[in-house]
Amino acid sequence: MASSRRRGPIVVVAAIVAVVVLGAGLYWFQPWKLWQNDTVREALPSAPAAPAAPAAPAASGAPGTAPSGAAGPQTVARGSLISHEHATTGTVKLVRLADGSHTLRLENLDTSNGPDLRVWLTDAPVKEGVAGWTVFDDGKYVSLGKLKGNKGDQNYEIPAGVNLADYGSVTIWCDRFDVSFGAAALSKV
Repeated sequence: MASSRRRGPIVVVAAIVAVVVLGAGLYWFQPWKLWQNDTVREALPSAPAAPAAPAAPAASGAPGTAPSGAAGPQTVARGSLISHEHATTGTVKLVRLADGSHTLRLENLDTSNGPDLRVWLTDAPVKEGVAGWTVFDDGKYVSLGKLKGNKGDQNYEIPAGVNLADYGSVTIWCDRFDVSFGAAALSKV
């Protein structure tokens, strides 16, 4: 009889510990996200062109004339996503807008959903396989924000002070587990 009285509080404490551990595990891993898809379909942004300075009439190509060519968005670098921790596909574009600002664009993105996913511009080389999963936080990187959705087309504004020459890759980074879901090396167009 005394043995069963001592066992009662132990069972209650064990049950409380199990519930706390289960709750923490669910919060940390968020396994339900593996079955949720968030599709985003953003159009390519178009910033208004910077006002041109008034120029005296001159022959085409002479100093003081506006440059010829499209004033709309221009792709300056691009790459294809490869899979790391999770199967990931799509295209990454670095786009210069008419006002001179830059946007990172993910097109046809398809990856797994997960906890705390970010889009990073990095200086790390993109490596195939397991060797490439954790290299992106070893060097220089800029977080462009939370991943808006695990599927579709989306845009991420690049802060004005970022020197794009310092970065040659993009990763879909899981900040919770310090691992890349997928990454792309950027090549100038």
